[in-house]
Amino acid sequence: MSNDSTTRHTRFKRYDGGDPLAPPVDLGEALDAIGEDVMAGYSPERAMREYLRRGSRDQAGLDELARRVAERRRELTREHHLDGTLEQVRELLDRAVLEERKQLARDIAMDDGDRALREMQLENLSPNTAAAVSELSAYDWKSREAREAYDEIKDLLGRELLDQRFAGMKDALENATDADRAAVAEMLGDLNELLDKHGSGEDVDDDFRAFMDKHGQFFPEDPQNIDELLDALAQRAAAAQRMLNSMSAEQRQQLMELSAQAFGSPELMEQLAQLDANLQALRPGEDWGGSEGFEGEQGLGLGDGTGVLQDLAELDELADQLAQSHPGARMDDVDLDALARQLGDEAAVDARTLQRLEQALRDGGTLRRGSDGTLQLTPKAMRQLGKALLRDVAQRMSGRQGAREMHKAGAAGERSGATRPWAFGDTEPWDVPRTVLNGIVRRAGDAPGVTGPFLTIDDVEVQETEARTQAAVALCVDTSFSMAMDGRWVPMKRTALALHTLIRSRFRGDALQLITFGRHAEVMDIEQLTALDARWDKGTNLHHALLLANRHFRRHPTAQPVLLVVTDGEPTSHLESSGEVYFSYPPHPATIAHAVRELDNSRRLGAQTTFFRLGDDPGLARFIDQMAHRVDGRTVSPELDDLGAAVVGSYLGSRDAGRPGGPGGLGGMTGWRSGYGDWFGERGFWADR
Repeated sequence: MSNDSTTRHTRFKRYDGGDPLAPPVDLGEALDAIGEDVMAGYSPERAMREYLRRGSRDQAGLDELARRVAERRRELTREHHLDGTLEQVRELLDRAVLEERKQLARDIAMDDGDRALREMQLENLSPNTAAAVSELSAYDWKSREAREAYDEIKDLLGRELLDQRFAGMKDALENATDADRAAVAEMLGDLNELLDKHGSGEDVDDDFRAFMDKHGQFFPEDPQNIDELLDALAQRAAAAQRMLNSMSAEQRQQLMELSAQAFGSPELMEQLAQLDANLQALRPGEDWGGSEGFEGEQGLGLGDGTGVLQDLAELDELADQLAQSHPGARMDDVDLDALARQLGDEAAVDARTLQRLEQALRDGGTLRRGSDGTLQLTPKAMRQLGKALLRDVAQRMSGRQGAREMHKAGAAGERSGATRPWAFGDTEPWDVPRTVLNGIVRRAGDAPGVTGPFLTIDDVEVQETEARTQAAVALCVDTSFSMAMDGRWVPMKRTALALHTLIRSRFRGDALQLITFGRHAEVMDIEQLTALDARWDKGTNLHHALLLANRHFRRHPTAQPVLLVVTDGEPTSHLESSGEVYFSYPPHPATIAHAVRELDNSRRLGAQTTFFRLGDDPGLARFIDQMAHRVDGRTVSPELDDLGAAVVGSYLGSRDAGRPGGPGGLGGMTGWRSGYGDWFGERGFWADR
């Protein structure tokens, strides 16, 4: 038995529903897929949506569930037709006529004239089912079996009409007595009275409870308030109306004529008509005017047909939920109970797993909902993606694909060899030999018999390091129309994330600001930039970007300004003194002048500037070269795959230009390959990773 100090404690949480035997969500696979899509240019929101649509190897996605919903819908319309009740009535009518003719033939005591008259009436019945039933309403049946078959028509019609409004009523009223029918009539009367009061704005809470106490057996849905009752009734009634709309004009006419025979009581139809009117007035948002096309061989009665129309409406709603196409759509919108009814429990388990997947990602610190409701990658996820990108940058810069990683701790600065007593706030490493020696010397000077700690805080000495230059870095990335159109959007985002990861992990003292510039410029954090969808606004506002960069430099007056500009076009817009954006293509001289003036301000602030030119346009090349030459900057024209390595290498060269033994500036694409591989190997970037 383990003692209390070693006993493991198990934490339990409340069961939150779903299938307890369902496989656990595969967060690893989901993260890999979402991260891959994000780096391919998708926003986190879109990447999550695409993963939910695709699913995984062992998990059905939204597309598969939507396909099964559509297939189920096609099955319902292909298998059925709407003549079921008319066919049943015709069968009962034919049976009644046949049994009556048999009785007439057997009854030898009957007057021949009466027999001939009856046979002629049966022979000349209308081919129209409803008309024939009406013609026989006053017929004096001689056959008991014939009379029962004819009375069954009235009973069937009554039960079908009620089943249209109250699911299950057809079976419940089979072999019903007069008392049962009277109870239904009383329920309809009380229901219409309740709906009338509710429609006039009266408080009907007490009336509703009294109604349910009296007639609750007719409502298996067990509504808890008047609104739930209305919702259930209106959905069923609207489906009944859509079924009638789906019939041919002849079918509708026959059913209207037959309905007068229901239970032999015209009052029933009056009550149902009043109920329909109340429901349409109280729930006008239901689909009362739709219709469907049925082409199958299986006939549907009125009640069953209404149920199928309800199923079709539910399938349509599920298709909309699974499409996740409306703003703010979430997996929680999917009705799992409806999905289980229509596709089975397995489909509901799949949807439940997808629901839990998003929740698990958010709870696991990988995804979160922003204030605007969009899905975002958390800083933890950004670090994971950034490290993967920076590893690729390191391999490109070092030129040692697959080389063994070195695990040496990176120092906070170059060690000078001198030591000093520790002071509050020092982060330099201890000089252990000097610290231990100080403790020994102190104890040796103590009086005999005096005891105390071997080391005290006064004994500690730290190694002095040479201060490194801090940098204020402004990475300005072009987000104009051409960047998205020419496939440069993804490399731009990869570059920004790689540089951000390097600075946040190894150069925490540096201040990085990410600036995007299209028709106008704005400062973004890395989560915003990574989630940024392609923009299709025309305009390259370098002037505005430089304004923001210079403001960043002025906020860090003691840091070395480093300006990195990634662009594929000449400036075509600038910021007027009024704050309005001016756009002109080809570039207007005033736009060029604004950009040049602000670039000169960057030079006066001491910024080390590098332009990264994307594309082969000769005009752009001349412009960038002139801009770089004006401020003693550099121009790099990398391939898209090398953009991240070029920007990171330029940053390292710019910030270490003043460090003793540092590599200095970069003259082109070869400098960063040969001069900066050590930052990712021997200098220990991967230490503690």
